[in-house]
Amino acid sequence: MEYLLELAASPTAWIALATLIVMEVVLGIDNLIFISILTNKLPEQFRTRARRIGIGLALILRLGLLSTIAYIVQLTTPVFEVLGQAFSWKDMILIAGGLFLVWKATSEIHHNMSLQAEEKTNSVASKVTVGFAAAIGQILMLDLVFSIDSIVTAVGMTEHLPIMVIAVVVAVLVMLLASEPLAKFINENPTVVMLALAFLIMIGMTLIAEGFGAHVPKGYVYAAMAFSATVETLNILARRAREKRESAVVK
Repeated sequence: MEYLLELAASPTAWIALATLIVMEVVLGIDNLIFISILTNKLPEQFRTRARRIGIGLALILRLGLLSTIAYIVQLTTPVFEVLGQAFSWKDMILIAGGLFLVWKATSEIHHNMSLQAEEKTNSVASKVTVGFAAAIGQILMLDLVFSIDSIVTAVGMTEHLPIMVIAVVVAVLVMLLASEPLAKFINENPTVVMLALAFLIMIGMTLIAEGFGAHVPKGYVYAAMAFSATVETLNILARRAREKRESAVVK
């Protein structure tokens, strides 16, 4: 208890907490985009439940990993070397997760393009959905990758476990609150789906690069994402304004 009171009275601890919360929320955006895209392929009555389960699993994994910090730190220790390049368990997990993200995003883009071509030739096109268990399985796999990245980041920023726990819980709560609006927005704007899938490919390539020891500053990645999102927002606003003008002319 005395230890917690000392932390609460320390300005440095509050600064570390605020910084870590921001970092965890930013890292959680990647996780949330993937969950939103995948759950939107489920039948509508299962989407909210799947999103909550996916985010709940993310919280459980993060808190579970925090309880094994000593082991998590060891994940960064090289276990073998290939052509002078050392690889740790963290590197291999990041590479595997990045490859999965690139494969999944690429297959989704191919599916969306094929579906658009089918809609041009057929007046009615059935919407393809994924199974609930399959969706949860894929979410769980990416939750694990993002959770390890999240916890390693937390360990690198502070040595105080209470600060890590609070930051992780707050970040996951933000994900939970943002999940419904984000999923609805993505579902209502098909062009945003392509943009989000492109983000996932970029994130996947970043994870692969990190796994091979090439550090990619997260600021560059998120700046590119923010710029692209701003351009897409302007396109959406322009499209809606044009639709309003056209409907006003028809009336």
